[in-house]
Amino acid sequence: MKNLILATFVTVALSACAQFHKKSENGTAPSQTTTTPTATPVAATKAQAVLKPSINSKVKGIVHFSEDGDAVKIETMVEGLKPGPHGFHIHEVGDCSKADFSSAGGHFNPGHGSHGSLDSKDAKKRHAGDLGNLMADTKGKANAIIIVDGLTVKPGPHSILGKAIIIHNDKDDLKSQPAGNSGPRAACGVIEAL
Repeated sequence: MKNLILATFVTVALSACAQFHKKSENGTAPSQTTTTPTATPVAATKAQAVLKPSINSKVKGIVHFSEDGDAVKIETMVEGLKPGPHGFHIHEVGDCSKADFSSAGGHFNPGHGSHGSLDSKDAKKRHAGDLGNLMADTKGKANAIIIVDGLTVKPGPHSILGKAIIIHNDKDDLKSQPAGNSGPRAACGVIEAL
């Protein structure tokens, strides 16, 4: 009788354990609830573009972009330029595949303005991508910090992500349409989130 009670107790206990450990169709025990934390996507606040030279250029470097309040801070570390000013623009397509960088399209211009100076606060008097001139020193280096209103690294119509940064061979005259008469494109880099 003692053995029968013990055997019954063991059978009931094993049956209960088997039920507890039995997995449901979704892989969790019936008495357990599983919650999967959902990650909230974080908008980029920093980006960079690694510059590559055109076929007849030795320009190389990197350009960093970061949110600065309602503006974007642009930091350049560029070398291989001829001394003096060079047109500096964000172009509408992040594609530097063609040898002359024409694959980057025209200036980034979500406000449909005319080409102009970075100093102009009127969106109709400049393209959002008009960054003025990048000044190279006597050694061909251009290390600069520029703060630009009207751009963002976050998603939206004024986002620079997926666009291209272009440095031209010549000075941007800040008035000729559509690109400031700044000559061929010397370097190109695609702007990517960090």
